[in-house]
Amino acid sequence: MTSRYPAISADIINLLAARNTHAVEVAVLQPADPFLDMAGEDLRRRIFLTESETGQTLCLRPEFTIPVCLDHIRSQAGTPRRYSYLGEVFRQRREGGNEFFQAGIEDLGDRDTAEADARSIADAHALLALVLPGQALAVTLGDQTIFEAVLAALGLPRGWRMRLARAFGSAPMLEAALADLANPPRNGQLFGPVAALVLDGDLEGLSAHIAGGMEEAGLSASAGRSPADIARRLIEKAELRSVRLSDEAFAALKGFLAIDVPLDAAAQALDLFATGAGLSLAPALEKFAARARAIEAHGLPAQKIRYDAAFGRPLDYYTGLVFEIAAQGGDRPLAGGGRYDRLLTLLGAKTPIPGVGFSVWLDRIDALRETGQ
Repeated sequence: MTSRYPAISADIINLLAARNTHAVEVAVLQPADPFLDMAGEDLRRRIFLTESETGQTLCLRPEFTIPVCLDHIRSQAGTPRRYSYLGEVFRQRREGGNEFFQAGIEDLGDRDTAEADARSIADAHALLALVLPGQALAVTLGDQTIFEAVLAALGLPRGWRMRLARAFGSAPMLEAALADLANPPRNGQLFGPVAALVLDGDLEGLSAHIAGGMEEAGLSASAGRSPADIARRLIEKAELRSVRLSDEAFAALKGFLAIDVPLDAAAQALDLFATGAGLSLAPALEKFAARARAIEAHGLPAQKIRYDAAFGRPLDYYTGLVFEIAAQGGDRPLAGGGRYDRLLTLLGAKTPIPGVGFSVWLDRIDALRETGQ
């Protein structure tokens, strides 16, 4: 470890080792496609891209979850297995440096998802309590599974469920999606071949047309969304315009998103919502209640943890639990994480591997330590 590492790094590394993890290092230069395809719009637009001599699109490591999962798949290591890391990530940021340190744990292969989720929150909380002694911490939880179960129970078409699920974690995107759902916009902006291909739902033809236009304009097809992804989104948007949610179902969705209660009151609040809205959410609610019990068993007081039904994190690969921990009264998270059960399969794993993990921002922790001294 060099002087470039934050002073608290040694304490963090010792804690991570004590939590039965395998310390790993992953390459700074990473293949860009997994991040462009799976990380989400918020992170995608802040990635530093470059290109290899062979033309492969690469990026500076913007986070650790995807690289750790890729290395796990390549190593063919058995599971369950817990990985820990501490190192630099590189992102374009409006505030702070574009290079900063993160540490965290990726917990792969544990089939007891309630226990693994609770352990992830407990690990993140313990790390912050170690490096910020005496600092009151606020924990906020959300649940992608509950949100998607509500969307399915309301009878929303698959296209709308996918759009809303992608918006989960971004308040502006979710607000815009709900506004379109209440009053679907008319399309007056597509003309000529594009409009005809969209109307026909011709994904292959539209992808080829977009790729040709990008080539003529000198745009790299690997520098952002692929032509196929753009085509898919255009066709999806056209299909979404034909759907308008009933007033009753729209009110139920808004009512769900308004739930914001301490964790020890969350299961009851969700039960009351489901009963009142006439929705069957039993499997998702049972998993939620099991996780809440596991969190309490780790010594984290449920009455001091908040469940916010509208809370998500702006990464596309999350599938269940999402959480953040901040200083009490603080406006920026110190730690964030969640469950990503589909990610390893999408990255090439031959069999499904459940996963959950978290990262902490060491620069934000250092800033708090300085102001507290």
